Amino acid sequence: MGRPQADEATTFTPRSATQPAPPGIPSRPSYLVNPGHRPAPWGAEVQQQQRPPTAPPYPPGQPGQPQPYAEPPMTAPGAGSWSYVEQIRPSELVPTRKIPPGRGWRRVVYRGSFKLINLGRSPDERRLAELETKIRSLLRGHYKIGVVGKGGAGKTTVAACVGSIFAQLRQDDRVVAVDADIAFGKLGSRIDPNAAGSYWELAADQHLHTFSDVRSRVGNNAAGLFVLPGEMATARRRVIDPNIYRAATARLDNHFTLSIIDCGSAMDTAVTAEVLRDLDALIVVTSPWVDGAAAAGQTMDWLAHKGFTALLHRTVVVINDSDGHVDKKTRAHLAEQFSSRGQVVVQVPFDPHLRPGGVIDVDNELDAVTRRRFIEIAAAIAEHFPTTTDGPQDRR
Repeated sequence: MGRPQADEATTFTPRSATQPAPPGIPSRPSYLVNPGHRPAPWGAEVQQQQRPPTAPPYPPGQPGQPQPYAEPPMTAPGAGSWSYVEQIRPSELVPTRKIPPGRGWRRVVYRGSFKLINLGRSPDERRLAELETKIRSLLRGHYKIGVVGKGGAGKTTVAACVGSIFAQLRQDDRVVAVDADIAFGKLGSRIDPNAAGSYWELAADQHLHTFSDVRSRVGNNAAGLFVLPGEMATARRRVIDPNIYRAATARLDNHFTLSIIDCGSAMDTAVTAEVLRDLDALIVVTSPWVDGAAAAGQTMDWLAHKGFTALLHRTVVVINDSDGHVDKKTRAHLAEQFSSRGQVVVQVPFDPHLRPGGVIDVDNELDAVTRRRFIEIAAAIAEHFPTTTDGPQDRR
């Protein structure tokens, strides 16, 4: 069979606008044939017919004769009545005042001119303000964010930093970080090493009626992030199981809006399965090395295989450079591998302040770029905050 000619395959001859339509097919409306003609809007003819004739205006030049009142424009039925309140908008009449710059050379000019020259905030300042506004967005009910990753990837550090950012920027809400790592989790040491509470005391206390009662069973840091630490004792060590996790976190859900759960490195444990059961969002932390990225990819595949498709849509991948030995090209390549599958990816650069361990101070110790990356992670999570409690969140 020969290939059809281009003219035969692609040429289409439209019917002339004046050519009559075949039988059974309605002809084109006149306003399509003649663009200058438009049909009157619905109800216009009726309105014109029913409107009573107005008296002719007074002849011009006669002193003392009042001029007729100009009626507001008529609107079609159902479109609403004309209103001065709707037409006089403050946004069109009141000049917008620029917010003074908070840093950089713009701030120097603003201060040096005795506040006479206000160039406004820089694009970077405006972008930061947008991210912080997103983090502060409306949230109904409570929201649980899991943090997973291979051992050594820095998931506990990410959990503590993201939780601190949320606590700092959402001061009307209470935020708690929960250590659900059964292998001697270190979350408590990154937030409050002196926290005396534990899962067992929290679950067993029958007198936790107010937040002040719960406050005595958890620790907190300077940012306002609370923490329920894991079991640190080596002698007669108690191991978290699904029942004790469920009982303790049920107490926390009555008093905290946001929960950051630091999970173990293994996805197939009973405790991790219990955590995943009611997660609303997830942070997958990976190192910038090949083995770490491969482990993160396996985690994503495992979640997809188990049916957590909706949770994957609310998942942020964090490439955490914990030692500074990986070049930017490698990090960018790994980021592209995850983002090409539709995941939000944030790269956290090496920060020497996070390397030694100990309590994390997100205000005074983090580099500006590092803090900005954690704000971006929190903002990406806040994109999916539910604004209503009408129905349950689809966690799968």
